[in-house]
Amino acid sequence: MTEKAPAAIRSAATILLVRDDPGFEVLMVKRHHQIDFASGALVFPGGKTHGGDHDPAWVDHCLGWADIEEGQRPLRIAAVREAYEETGIILGRHPDGRSFSGDERAARSRGEVDRQERSFLSLVVELGIVLDIAALTVFARWITPSMMPKRFDTWFYVAKADGDQIAACDGRETVDAEWIHPHEALRLAETGERTIIFPTRMNLQLLGESGCGDEAVAKAGARPLVTVEPMVEQRPAGGVLTIPIDAGYGAVEEPLSNIR
Repeated sequence: MTEKAPAAIRSAATILLVRDDPGFEVLMVKRHHQIDFASGALVFPGGKTHGGDHDPAWVDHCLGWADIEEGQRPLRIAAVREAYEETGIILGRHPDGRSFSGDERAARSRGEVDRQERSFLSLVVELGIVLDIAALTVFARWITPSMMPKRFDTWFYVAKADGDQIAACDGRETVDAEWIHPHEALRLAETGERTIIFPTRMNLQLLGESGCGDEAVAKAGARPLVTVEPMVEQRPAGGVLTIPIDAGYGAVEEPLSNIR
């Protein structure tokens, strides 16, 4: 019998947007139950990159462009774009340095950008802002195991929320948006009140080791990046997923029966 080839790996980016008022919280969204990946799960805003994230014209509309390596730029743009599409928040700044707090034009264009009827770049130009991709710090990088039907090379970024934008779900990919303490999200997953997939749970645990947003960003910046591609190992009780011990999550053995 011919062994089935592993699924193609697609690039993706997600963002852990954190704040400290009223307490240390991270923004999470609940995936629509009809979405084919992680349906119904509580996740960080994010998704696949697409062609518009690679447009060279972004050079004039991003903060910190020259200080960020070329391969990282479209990933960070994708993370900001996905956060906008799923929550309405744009990590951007006005020419005078003020944070962009949203307006009717940005709210009105969410669906068009999401459906790729309008480019995210054209909206940013119309709004007269620049994306603050320099505000994103690499938090983790995970590659979906080879036995999964859909595979992603996902970069996780952490950034402090800045400004008074209101997060709101898009009603298509996401049906809820909430600010929540990492430990509370994990508690809800443990009790079955929320569904949280393995990589999200691991990164919530890592995020929960910090007591505030500044600490989370500082720890991420200081932590060596170890790419996590879970591997299957057999134990007497059955197969488990393991991840590199030096990736920052400690010793992890996740029963395959828990994976969805």
